[in-house]
Amino acid sequence: MAKVLIADDAAFMRMKSANLVKELGHEVVEAADGAEAVAMYKQHHPDAVLLDITMPVMDGMEALKEILAADPNAKVAMVTAMGQQQIIMEAIKTGAKDFVVKPFDADRIQSALWKLVG
Repeated sequence: MAKVLIADDAAFMRMKSANLVKELGHEVVEAADGAEAVAMYKQHHPDAVLLDITMPVMDGMEALKEILAADPNAKVAMVTAMGQQQIIMEAIKTGAKDFVVKPFDADRIQSALWKLVG
C-alpha cells in the first residue's frame, strides 16, 4: 500500500481520484491547490503524487518544482486536460514521471501509480 497525495482544485475531481486510489488499496492525502500540495508533501512524505497542472495560488508546474527541490526523488504524475501537451513536455523535462489526461478511468490511474510506486 502506498500513500498518494492528490492535488486538484476541483473538489469533484479530487473525490473521484481519491475514490479510485482507495479502491486500489492505497492511502490518500488531499490538497486543493499547489501551495497546499507542497505543504502536504513536506508533512506527509507520500510515495506518489497526482498533481493537477491548472490550480489557483500555485499552479502544478511551480508545485512540481518545489516538491522536487524538497525531495529530488519525489514520484509525481501530472494530471492535465486535453490540449496541454507543451506543459506536459515541460513537466516531464522538469522531473515528472508520468501524466494522466482528464477525463481518466481507473485503469489509467492504476497504470500511473504502478509506474510511480510499483
